[in-house]
Amino acid sequence: QVQMVESGGGLVQAGGSLRLSCAASGRAFSTYAMAWFRQAPGKEREFVSAISAGGSGTYYTDAVKGRFTISRDNAKNTVDLQMNGLKPEDTAVYYCAARNRPFLAYSDSLGAYAYWGQGTQVTVSS
Repeated sequence: QVQMVESGGGLVQAGGSLRLSCAASGRAFSTYAMAWFRQAPGKEREFVSAISAGGSGTYYTDAVKGRFTISRDNAKNTVDLQMNGLKPEDTAVYYCAARNRPFLAYSDSLGAYAYWGQGTQVTVSS
């Protein structure tokens, strides 16, 4: 199993930047594809970005391409999301997630992830 704790959220003006970090426990962290999802008030949780277990493959939803960058450090058991050019529509609770089993490819499907952090709030003011 993998347990995660997110940090780095906050309030920022439009055009600003934030860096989210997800600290994971578990010796098998490096075998799990990881992802970031977000959930805005009154909306369903949606995919933001994913990264392969080794870190060589990344995937982004169209809304954040060119602005967000996902990365991971398997030696430190962390997954980060660098968010630049933030927009008010990026306001949401951001969640870190781990695939339901090791050695699986990353996915943009909510149901493909079994392990979730508690979330961190990102608020972008206009």
